[in-house]
Amino acid sequence: MLEAIRAQQYEYDLIVATGDLAQDQSAAAYQHFAEGIASFRAPCVWLPGNHDFQPAMYSALQEAGISPAKRVLIGEQWQILLLDSQVFGVPHGELSEFQLEWLERKLADAPERQTLLLLHHHPLPAGCSWLDQHSLRNAGELDSVLANFPRVKYLLCGHIHQELDLDWNGRRLLASPSTCVQFKPHCANFTLDTIAPGWRTLELQANGVLETEVHRLQDTRFRPDTASEGY
Repeated sequence: MLEAIRAQQYEYDLIVATGDLAQDQSAAAYQHFAEGIASFRAPCVWLPGNHDFQPAMYSALQEAGISPAKRVLIGEQWQILLLDSQVFGVPHGELSEFQLEWLERKLADAPERQTLLLLHHHPLPAGCSWLDQHSLRNAGELDSVLANFPRVKYLLCGHIHQELDLDWNGRRLLASPSTCVQFKPHCANFTLDTIAPGWRTLELQANGVLETEVHRLQDTRFRPDTASEGY
């Protein structure tokens, strides 16, 4: 995956990891992630997903010099805000009162900036009933906060192991494909897709428009175990 990304020879300003950086929650797994990210010259920001163990995650990434920053300013026009939706030990997500209050403060502090909001869990149904049980439980509270800030036009999440592009009350909600196995869209029960792993590139333009594209591995050797009953 990293070789394919580097082969594009893009000059990235920032790398974003939207959670589930490790499956086994081990320090070694987070160190492996950090080593891979170090091959790029761009800084990295990250979020915990439902599979992550935050103490090991914070320790390994900070030791590697990867910042835990939750607000990034891009030029004079944009800011990126990262929200922690993890509820440890369960697959669904929820934003704490602290997270929502922090978000409201940061948006109020910079009303002139366009905002890209990042979180792990999807606030809208993805169309997979088994997966939508594990979405953001208090999406309505998030929507209420964002209703007062029309410059928040874009949100990006992970979690669902498939690409998504939906309208959420006038905001564009994107999901990135997984860099590992993919979940098949529009399935009532857990089903793996045979489509290759992928990543999403984002271009934040000075006029407030976000341009995005999904890229996938072209190496056909990748074969998920479609007989798996869970992940």
